[in-house]
Amino acid sequence: MFLKLILTFTIVPILELIVLIQLGRYIGLWPTILIVAATGFLGIILARSQGLGIFFRIKDDLSEGRIPADEILNGLCVLVGGAMLLTPGLITDTAGFILIIPTTRNIVKSLLRSLLQKLIKHGTIRFYKIK
Repeated sequence: MFLKLILTFTIVPILELIVLIQLGRYIGLWPTILIVAATGFLGIILARSQGLGIFFRIKDDLSEGRIPADEILNGLCVLVGGAMLLTPGLITDTAGFILIIPTTRNIVKSLLRSLLQKLIKHGTIRFYKIK
């Protein structure tokens, strides 16, 4: 697991640099900087609006006595997506937008649910009762 994290935190920035350098060569320095800044700014606005909506839906679920499991997963996706959008680069911005936009986020959520169900079924993740 530690090796995967090290690889992720070294390979992704290298790929980001390659993409940004190539884009800069193709369209120029300032347009590239403008694109990165615009995607970050737009992403923050989207993350804030989606996050507030999720917060209010969680609040409504709790006030009606329902467990907001789906909204908590939405919130986690928006939180991770917002963090990715704060990271300069086009690859992380794309991943961030995928996690923030509701349509694509629903696809990611279904994949996450499926993965979690498999992990629980195979005993990789265990839940313990708290007394």
